[in-house]
Amino acid sequence: MPAISREEVARVAALARISLADAELDQMASQLDSIVEAVRTVSEAAGGDVPATSHPIPLVNVYRPDAVHPSLSVEAALQSAPAREADQFKVPQILGEEP
Repeated sequence: MPAISREEVARVAALARISLADAELDQMASQLDSIVEAVRTVSEAAGGDVPATSHPIPLVNVYRPDAVHPSLSVEAALQSAPAREADQFKVPQILGEEP
């Protein structure tokens, strides 16, 4: 007996307001049943002693402590700028915006 019936696929399709032809319902039910069976097989093979994972290699975030460091002065940051206006970088106008 299939895990997902054609009627269940038709019900979910109706809830999602997706129109499926009879052939599509049969095909979708068969494909979903294959997926459920594959998941069942993997679940049986894993056993209770294998923890569930989302990634085969453990992922760990690497953090460094926040530290205050001196930054560039306004003059040092703007010394190589091709154009400047007051204490800011001056860039070409884009998208026809008003200045």
